[in-house]
Amino acid sequence: MTVEELLAAARSSLDRVGPAEAQAMQAAGALVVDIRPERFRAEEGEIPGSLPIERIHLEWRLDPAGAHRIPQVRADRPVIVVCNEGYASSLAAADLKRLGLPLATDLAGGFRAWRAAGLPVRPGPTPAIP
Repeated sequence: MTVEELLAAARSSLDRVGPAEAQAMQAAGALVVDIRPERFRAEEGEIPGSLPIERIHLEWRLDPAGAHRIPQVRADRPVIVVCNEGYASSLAAADLKRLGLPLATDLAGGFRAWRAAGLPVRPGPTPAIP
């Protein structure tokens, strides 16, 4: 399997959202998780209200049955994963679905699409949840 095939398989399991839909979902209670490295969050900013959890810790913090999950995680709460451009976030969101978060998805185009849409951005970096 190639990485393109892996990405296509991951995306086939997701109902990906664009920036405006992600913003509306966040306002309705969805959890927005920023998996970008600190350097990118420092340089480009962050989505207000998002939680920075770097990719290496993601499954540990969002496993709804895991002992190390963050308190904001519930199987019935939508989770929107954000990366730079919407590639790594697709793979991560598919992993979260397999862990028991059926409403997990990602932001098509990533943080850069959010910013390009003129949506609010806060300065970063907020310390990532370890």
